Amino acid sequence: MNLLPPIPDQPDLPRDPTVWDQWIRQRRPEFNALRGRLDHSSASNSLIESETNERGESVSTLTVFLVNRECPWHCLMCDLWQHTTLRPGPPGSIPRQISTSLRSHLGHEARHLKLYNAGSFFDAGAISVSDYPTIAEMCQPFTRVVVESHPRLIGPRTEQFRDLLPATTQLEVAMGLETVHPDILPRLNKGMTLEDFHLAAQRLQQMGARIRAFVLVKPPLITDDSMALDWACRSLDFAWEVGVDVVSLIPTRMGNGSMEELSRRGLFSPPSWSTVETAFEYGLSARKGLVLMDLWNLDPIRGSTEVRLQYARLDARNRAQK
Repeated sequence: MNLLPPIPDQPDLPRDPTVWDQWIRQRRPEFNALRGRLDHSSASNSLIESETNERGESVSTLTVFLVNRECPWHCLMCDLWQHTTLRPGPPGSIPRQISTSLRSHLGHEARHLKLYNAGSFFDAGAISVSDYPTIAEMCQPFTRVVVESHPRLIGPRTEQFRDLLPATTQLEVAMGLETVHPDILPRLNKGMTLEDFHLAAQRLQQMGARIRAFVLVKPPLITDDSMALDWACRSLDFAWEVGVDVVSLIPTRMGNGSMEELSRRGLFSPPSWSTVETAFEYGLSARKGLVLMDLWNLDPIRGSTEVRLQYARLDARNRAQK
């Protein structure tokens, strides 16, 4: 058995991968009642946002948050399972969710479409392969469709979906790289190595697909902000080396149970604003690809004046890419 790297001064934290997976799931808040009420007939949310593309243009993008089963992996920091169902939806449910979302945004001329399902688009247990033709046809009005996937699920189903897309619609696949730290990545319970990510990136490039990577700013178990900044920059470098086109930086957050327990033990705290902005600055100044700071967890309306100003500054830099 390949044991997980030890955590200093925490001998009770499991090193057996199976027990570690159980530890993560056991610390989840009780959301099963809420998840049991989620309806497969409609997406949990959809919104129009503006995102800068590789030519520096501001592109209107429709993002649809699809509802289906939980991801097969249980990442240490993930809270997206709260928006999944206890059972898979039937074939046809995902096209219906997309159709309903498209109708709700009639009149908005979005050019890009994001289909995010709190898991992997190419998980056949979440999105039926039999639905691919209908979904691909719905992508016809858009010049780009962005889906998310675990790197180990990049393969024949990815190619099958790409081949069904209209010739005028480009596929972009978003994958969680998270961190290149050799001890932290295995502890994230992601079931992935850097070699897995590299291989997935190579396959996507061969398919002519664009690649988006998610990188955590200060992952769990990194307690020092200067160290967190260093590894965020190293992770950006790795992403560019393997051909990633867009990197989305995500300030690691609380909210899934495990992160609260790690915080109590002194093994996690959210990154400082300085760390977040310096990592962003490093990515922008490198000029090797698009770098976007994830702002979805920030609330500029209910936040303090300082938070509103910080949000506005990061949002402006997202758009200007400088």
